[in-house]
Amino acid sequence: MAVATKRVFNFSAGPGVLPAPVLEKAQQDLLDWNGCGMSVMELSHRGKDFLQIAERTEADFRALCGIPSNYKVLFLQGGASLQFTMLAKNLLGSGTADYIVTGSWGEKAVQAGALEGNVKTAWSGKEHKFDRVPDLASLDYTPNSSYLHVTTNETIQGVDFLADPSLNQTVVCDMSSCIASRPFDVTKYAMVYAGAQKNLGPAGCTIVILREDLLDRVPSGLPPMLDYKVQAENDSMYNTPPTWSMYMCGLVFRHWIDFGGLEAVAKNNEVKAKVIYDAIDNSSGFYRGHAQKEARSLMNIAFTLADDSLTDKFVSEAKAEGMMELKGHRSVGGCRASTYNAFPIEGCRVLADFMSTFRQKNG
Repeated sequence: MAVATKRVFNFSAGPGVLPAPVLEKAQQDLLDWNGCGMSVMELSHRGKDFLQIAERTEADFRALCGIPSNYKVLFLQGGASLQFTMLAKNLLGSGTADYIVTGSWGEKAVQAGALEGNVKTAWSGKEHKFDRVPDLASLDYTPNSSYLHVTTNETIQGVDFLADPSLNQTVVCDMSSCIASRPFDVTKYAMVYAGAQKNLGPAGCTIVILREDLLDRVPSGLPPMLDYKVQAENDSMYNTPPTWSMYMCGLVFRHWIDFGGLEAVAKNNEVKAKVIYDAIDNSSGFYRGHAQKEARSLMNIAFTLADDSLTDKFVSEAKAEGMMELKGHRSVGGCRASTYNAFPIEGCRVLADFMSTFRQKNG
């Protein structure tokens, strides 16, 4: 017997909300995928059934994001955090890599890279409490640097570059919190990586888009699981890949292709974010956005209350109204509303209405 469920508005920064049709399709396939008599979770990653899933998943991801044929797509594990180390092991070499630090995850990337070799912080927004992003074209970089690392969207502070860089650099980008939220030009980057659990699927899968010529720079003698060349040569199947997460990502990719592609996704995200940012901007200072307006993320909306003592009350009362995970990260405080691709616009409107009512009662 089906059990009735009530879906809440999940503002979690990750794992994030998934499209309801994707969850329904996964539920339908859970016990028996495509009439094969087994769950996807039980399929051999070497068998024809799963290879069919893997091939379509990659093809749909390439189509959705416009990935050229001279880029490899890898489905790995370990999240962006492992990529901080894997990137440096594979591409840093004896040179120096430049890092742009716009928030907490950029800081972690620097810390991990420094364990492997020479890294330089080319710009940091720490003195401004990470409320802005720099003009990348105006910065000084290490001559012939190994790569330039950028975190496009900082999940915790809610800042985003909102555009692709146009630089004569080997740009490597952690795009975990905003990948596939808008069209992006893959050719502006040498490498892009992202944990799946925000916009692409469930936790457990990390996707790497890697320009093929970078594989020539991979040193010999790396541990096989941390070697991009080994992973590429084995089509991400040196060991058992995250099969269930890959399958779920594939359903998500197809969902957004059918939705109209990244252009349609971007328009929807802009509308959703505006609803909440308008509630902040029209509150006469009761709510204060963390990020400067020109760097505001459409995925992670961080804000504080003028009276910090009201924050817990705000979060508690919002939860009672079915709005979950609104408490901000401890390093920023206040609140954070993550409105990833699959988050419904109805939830943004409900939050904006609640913010207005709460202000009237407590202002």
